[in-house]
Amino acid sequence: MLNPLHQTTAPISPQTPEAELVSRAATGDEAAFEAIMRRNNRLLFRTARSILKSDAEAEDALQEAYLRAWRALAGFRAEARLSTWLVRIVVNEALGRLQPRNAQVIPLDAAMNAIDPDIQASLTDDPDRRPEYSAMRAQMRRLLEDRIDLLPEDFRIVFVLRAVEELSVKEVALALDIPEATVRTRYFRARGLLREGLASQIDVALNDAFSFDGARCDRIVAGVFITARQRPPPPGSSRTAHPRERN
Repeated sequence: MLNPLHQTTAPISPQTPEAELVSRAATGDEAAFEAIMRRNNRLLFRTARSILKSDAEAEDALQEAYLRAWRALAGFRAEARLSTWLVRIVVNEALGRLQPRNAQVIPLDAAMNAIDPDIQASLTDDPDRRPEYSAMRAQMRRLLEDRIDLLPEDFRIVFVLRAVEELSVKEVALALDIPEATVRTRYFRARGLLREGLASQIDVALNDAFSFDGARCDRIVAGVFITARQRPPPPGSSRTAHPRERN
């Protein structure tokens, strides 16, 4: 049952100070804790995802970490940023899920002699021959070829002869009738331009890595509140209904 004495009517906005959100959420104010989650969701999801390598497991770990954090929020001290404190909780939760749970250890000899072809394939196949790796290499090759094509012509031919065809500096100089020092300079510059171009594309791609859209954010927030309502509140707190729930 909700306790009206603990209901907070002050509206939450993007400008609400973090300290106020923490204070209100520690008493069970759902609106305040939702604001905390939405401000930190992407950071914390990516943190969990980097450890668990699974979107679904990362969401589960993040929801459980939020519940642990909410229960411990009354003890939070602003000696560190709230986001840093939350990251530590998420990391601990995610790492805990990596621990083997009743895992059956199969001796290597037994695995190698297993009849199951999938087991043998996973142990003996050359990773570079697997379809997913072939597709990845093809994509990287196309990306690299596109960047090479963008090099100035003088740099491009030197780079192809040196890096792709693996000719020596002397052989490239003779083939192009230019000094060896020029070959070295153009090759060095070509590598630098390629590195800069690839780095810029990587930077753009990094912004989209482990994508975190509005639907995922809403799903995590909703999951935390559904689970929280099924568990007893932490000692000394009384859950305050979100304004939408009271309507």
